[in-house]
Amino acid sequence: MVMKFYWEYIDFCVFPMAQESPFYLFVSESYDCHNMNFCAVWNLRTVSVVMSGRGGNRGRGRGAPPPPPPPMTAAEVLAMQGQFMQSMMQFFQNQPIGAPAPPPPRDKRREFMQGHPPVFSHAADPLEADDWLRAVGKQLNIAQCDDQQKVLYASGQLQGAAQTWWESYQSAHPNNTPAITWLEFVRDFKAHHIPDGLIELKQEEFRSLRMGSMSVSEYHDKFAQLARYAPNDVREDADKQRLFLKGIYYDLRLQLASNTYASFQQLVNRTIVLDNMRLERDRKRKMKGQASESNTRPRYNNQ
Repeated sequence: MVMKFYWEYIDFCVFPMAQESPFYLFVSESYDCHNMNFCAVWNLRTVSVVMSGRGGNRGRGRGAPPPPPPPMTAAEVLAMQGQFMQSMMQFFQNQPIGAPAPPPPRDKRREFMQGHPPVFSHAADPLEADDWLRAVGKQLNIAQCDDQQKVLYASGQLQGAAQTWWESYQSAHPNNTPAITWLEFVRDFKAHHIPDGLIELKQEEFRSLRMGSMSVSEYHDKFAQLARYAPNDVREDADKQRLFLKGIYYDLRLQLASNTYASFQQLVNRTIVLDNMRLERDRKRKMKGQASESNTRPRYNNQ
């Protein structure tokens, strides 16, 4: 069977449904035909259908072609167009779908640097070295780096004296030894930049901390900073409250000791309130004293 379609004043694309099939489907020029085996534009006017067997018109003489059929009605044209569209959709659905392209490899170094990890050269306070490890470790985890990438990227943030230490550390590990792990890097970095002797000094400073002339907020910040050197001393909330009260001046500590607090933060909040009340009371006393002094000052009349 061979179907030939002649559409008046309309441009269409034609493509074979299958290589071995003589059936041709006409679709609008606006459709995508990039994947077709054959594509052409037709500008024809009438429609005719020619039916033939396997031999077709083979062997016949060259007689005059049969007369064309009468023009198709609008309803027939729409029905035929629907059949064409349905056949076209079936054609696209039967096409093999290629495997999706693999995702591009992740640039974990770029992701790590996008977090703006800090650099480290040296630290007068051991907490600075510990803070650097925390900050860099956080960015390494966000970038989902593996063990070797963590060591490589973190060591790239070392400068100055810290970079010199790292180069010496690498020299002590020949190429034929196992690669340095992240746990080894953290352990040996702390051993060099946060020595045990300095930790013990900071622990003693924490245990002997007193409020003195500091405000409650300043005392609290200093308490929290030094407590990191003595985690075992403040493991329980009650221990934190006891050590915090120990460093407060006597009058304020006496006021606070008359109550119990469900948490360390509640104790801190109450301490701030009472200390502010004391400061306000002292301010008013000072102002009252200055006013009284000015009233009792002798006056002299010029005659």
